[in-house]
Amino acid sequence: MADSDASTYPKVVRNTIVRYKPRGAYDFATIHSIVNSAPVIHVSFSTPDESDPFPAVLPMLGFMGSFDNQNAPLSEPLDLYIHGYVSSRLMRLGKAPPGEEEGLPLTVAATHMDGLVLALTPNNHSYNYRSAILHGYATVVEELDEKMWAMEKITNNVLSDRWENSRVPPTKTEMTSTQILKVRIVDASAKIRSGPPGEDRADLKNEELRLKTWVGVVPTWTAYGEPVASADNKVAKVRSSTHLEDEIVGGGKTNIHQVPEYISGYIKKENEAGKKTAELAILGKK
Repeated sequence: MADSDASTYPKVVRNTIVRYKPRGAYDFATIHSIVNSAPVIHVSFSTPDESDPFPAVLPMLGFMGSFDNQNAPLSEPLDLYIHGYVSSRLMRLGKAPPGEEEGLPLTVAATHMDGLVLALTPNNHSYNYRSAILHGYATVVEELDEKMWAMEKITNNVLSDRWENSRVPPTKTEMTSTQILKVRIVDASAKIRSGPPGEDRADLKNEELRLKTWVGVVPTWTAYGEPVASADNKVAKVRSSTHLEDEIVGGGKTNIHQVPEYISGYIKKENEAGKKTAELAILGKK
């Protein structure tokens, strides 16, 4: 159970940062923001197959939020919601976890790379990064309103306002074939590296080495490109707009599609935010 008074997750052996302790963080806001801004999270779980000794790991979409307190900020206790096809292995285990009254135990990882850290020696190379590991118990969301809420939040976490700008609500078949797992987080931690390379004193005294070896940070972030309409797109074609997309069609003619503002605005905002985060990381700002 999280320590709500301090807005942090409890430190136990399982989640305590041992190496580079100053890089560790246990507060809700840091951990939840890393998860909610990650395009992909990785979910690991054990399988009941005794002939298979390996834990499974799946790349998935996820979102941290609170159905009971839907306006809760990232600094409050939140649950993790993930979705999948109802008959997939993870979803089947989540529905009836063998011998687990609290739910199916899961380990969840989320990572962002903010820069390539290039030092004088390969041993001191690194990344600027933000990562989070969470442990919790997953149970199936049975209540329809919560399930619909979670589906909307997961969709809009992919691209803001996409839910209301697509065909909703889901059909009965879509609702039946989709299952939502709610993960109650019991502990978590984040680890963040920022700043320039760390160099050995001996290397810094080696003038010949320093004259031939470039050192520094290459800022890195996820960049979204210009949207490309599919053949089925019928959003109104226009001749002038601040956000246009050219499409070459048969006969050598060019149609110009207007990209909806909620898409172009999201792309602009995310690209600017990613660039700023990577550049601040160079300065050692987390």
